[in-house]
Amino acid sequence: MAGASIVVADDEPVARELIASYLARDGHQIYTATNGLECLRLARKILPDLILLDVMMPTMDGLETCQHIRADPLLAEVPVLIISTLDDRTSRLNGINVGADDFLTKPIDSLELRVRVQSIVRLNRYRKLHESRRELETAYEALQQAYDTTILGWSRALDMRDQETEGHSQRVTEMTVHMAQALGLPESDILHIRRGALLHDIGKLGIPDSILHKPGPLTAEEWVVMRRHPVYAYEWLAPIEYLRPALDIPYCHHEKWNGSGYPQGLAGTAIPLAARIFAFADVWDAMRSDRPYRKGMSVAKVRQHIAEISGSHFDPDLTPIFLALQEEIYELTPEPDRVR
Repeated sequence: MAGASIVVADDEPVARELIASYLARDGHQIYTATNGLECLRLARKILPDLILLDVMMPTMDGLETCQHIRADPLLAEVPVLIISTLDDRTSRLNGINVGADDFLTKPIDSLELRVRVQSIVRLNRYRKLHESRRELETAYEALQQAYDTTILGWSRALDMRDQETEGHSQRVTEMTVHMAQALGLPESDILHIRRGALLHDIGKLGIPDSILHKPGPLTAEEWVVMRRHPVYAYEWLAPIEYLRPALDIPYCHHEKWNGSGYPQGLAGTAIPLAARIFAFADVWDAMRSDRPYRKGMSVAKVRQHIAEISGSHFDPDLTPIFLALQEEIYELTPEPDRVR
């Protein structure tokens, strides 16, 4: 273990130098002070790993110095070892009151001193390591929260661009996550599935409004443009490192089980699982929602349609699972007249 920075405060030159020489053998960097005030100034300057305080010192004794250390935000967590005479029980009790971490008695045994110091320094470093790790974890959690807040904002902006499908991204995300959980997927995968579902239509930002908002059927030429939106999503999101694991849904959510989908024409299990799960939610919400040219369809009709195209559009092994989950939901929730 690398040496620690240690402040030794003792008004007796012989005792001070003796302690310093003992500890220097273990590679510690030693700083010395002759009283409590000098010790505090020095400690605030170097922020040591350990402070050794003799009880009896002029100007400010060791106990008062320890009290000041514990009250100082810069030094409050620094371990303090109090040095007292063999029969000074009162100093020991008072040391506990002011926050000392350990005690040594004079005359000092060099081996005991070195072992005590090594133990305190090691424990303090473990504590600092734990705190640093927790700080990193907290920072990581805050960063993840910032990522997800940004993604949610993007998805809401996408829905606002298309007033006919307001709330679509949030609804399909909830359904997709629910199914992923029912399948027992790990939370680490579900995190990326949630992000991908929220951003599934981000590529439509590259589609002209004249095509995206066209009230009637698209021409063959317009479909060529529309079918570019998963590719746009891939091109935009792939350079963003934290979103790469979430690309399966934005890039592959229009692939079909029989290979007739786009943009890659993937078939069967070549389609990523996340995209196969999402496909159910996307079709369900589209059929249940109102459109200018039709009302949202009933649960029974949508269930029938999904069952009919299982094996062509959908993964046939996943279809009964999705339908069972929807049955649970609509048994508990009365079906609305319209879904907006």
